[in-house]
This record gives sequence, structure tokens and C-alpha cells, in this order.
Amino acid sequence: MIEVVCVRFRRAGKVYYFSPAGLDIKKNDSVIVETARGVEYGKVVSGIREVEEKSVVQPLKAVLRIATEEDTKREEKNREKEAEAFVICLEKIAKHKLEMKLVDAEYTFDGNKLLFYFTADGRVDFRELVKDLASVFRTRIELRQIGVRDETKIIGGVGICGRVLCCHSYLSDFAPVSIRMAKEQNLSLNPAKISGVCGRLMCCLKNEQETYEYLNRRLPAIGDTVTADDGARGTVESVNVLRQLVKVIVEEGDEKEIREYPVDELRFKPRKAKGKKFNRSKEQENEEKELKELESLEKEDSRSKLDDD
Repeated sequence: MIEVVCVRFRRAGKVYYFSPAGLDIKKNDSVIVETARGVEYGKVVSGIREVEEKSVVQPLKAVLRIATEEDTKREEKNREKEAEAFVICLEKIAKHKLEMKLVDAEYTFDGNKLLFYFTADGRVDFRELVKDLASVFRTRIELRQIGVRDETKIIGGVGICGRVLCCHSYLSDFAPVSIRMAKEQNLSLNPAKISGVCGRLMCCLKNEQETYEYLNRRLPAIGDTVTADDGARGTVESVNVLRQLVKVIVEEGDEKEIREYPVDELRFKPRKAKGKKFNRSKEQENEEKELKELESLEKEDSRSKLDDD
């Protein structure tokens, strides 16, 4: 086991391990650490704790010091400088007539590097822009192209649920999500209804996936033949996944009746649904095409480009 502290550099950003180096570090302390891109100012999200050595990327860097009042003032000054740098960069992009959308500007704590995050439809030749920016700011310049998910994580917003976006408020990493999850949860497969503000599949599809998988395994499929504890035998007409209720069409002589049973009162042997051939409407074909495009975009944006690892 090895002692570490967990440090985060941006809101809902990735958490990194550092050695406490004998310092009395507590949760919510601000610390100065050395990272792959230079000296940084971070917030401790978990106090000193022990973790297995195999879960730590070696060599484990140590915390340089607990941030002083002077360090905090310097960090605040950097935030002000970032706002100015953002405006200047926008002007330079317009001057060079580049097809790119500037999202954010970020100084490292020591001021040795200035990063600009942007989105674009394709590759952008920004070599002349970098030279222009370097002559203005007199420091190392990095332009980093990010995806729409990263853009939304930085900017933030409100989802269709009425709450602040998960990626902006607490998600450190993007959850792998797929169309299959929407199907498992019996959601509308209309891309407009299962896509987030970023235009990709909603991250929250992952939140209840395990529960739905477990509950669905306990239910018969629609069309299965089931037998109830009261002796009634019929065909499954519909299921309520969360309440674990099953509506069954039961034949009584020449009449048919729909009865609802808790799944625990039914006995059934799941059978594979027979493939049915049918003519799809133009609307269904378009929806299927949109879903495939959405899934391909999902694979492209599955990893954040905000981190340096």
C-alpha cells in the first residue's frame, strides 16, 4: 500500500494521485504540484489515504507545498489573464480566417504555458496563428482540438431534466454509452430524445443500466407463454420493468381477458423471438440511419482530450 492524496485541477475534472510528501494535507486544501505540463494549482478532493501500488502510475510525483495566500492570488490573476487571452485569440482567429471555434483559454500556474481549446469540423492548419499568439504573449502556446463533449463539459448548461449537466457538475470521465442501453431501458430511439446538449448520447443512460439489466433478466419477453400461480395460462402482452408487473392475455372460453401479475407469481420459459420481416417506412429508415451516425460519433468522442495522460 502507498499513501496518496487526490487532486483535481478543474471542476469535474479527472482526479490525479500525488504523494503527500509528509505534509499535513486535508480535503479541500489547495496545493501546488508538478504535472506533465508544468507547475499547477489544484484542489484536494480526498485527504491522505492508502491505495494499492498497482493503481498508481509511477513515478508518483509529490505535492510541492500547500498553497499559500500568495499562490491563491496568483491563481486568481491567471484567471483574469485567461479572459484577456481568450478575447485576443478570437481576434487572431478572425484575422487568419480559420474555421475553428474557440472554447477556452488556460494558463498553467507558473505562466510558462498558455493553452487554447477549440473545436473544428476537420483538421486546422494553425501554425501561423501559434506564431502570432507567441509573439503577443511571450510564452509557450498550445492549441488543442477537443470534441463537442469536452466543449460542453467546459461551458456547462442545463439538461432536459432541468439539472446542471452531469459532465460539468460531477462526472470526471465520460461514461461509455450505447444505443443498446436506450433499448434496454425501453426509451424512445428518436436521436433527438436520447441525445444531450452536446449532440451525443446522454451520459445518464449509464446511470441505471445495471439495474435495468437485472430487472429485465427477471421478466418474460413480450409474446412469451406464461403460467400463473392461480393456474391461468396466457401470452405476455406488456411488462412494467420497474414495478416488475406483467400483463397477460388469458383466454376464457371464447373471450380474452388481460390480467396483471407480479413476475414472482409467474412461471415461464423464455423463448427466442422469431425474426419478422416487414416493410420499414421512410421515417424508420431515416431514424435508423441517424442512430448509426450517432453511435459512430459516440466512438470518436469517447475519450476526453482535456487531460494530459
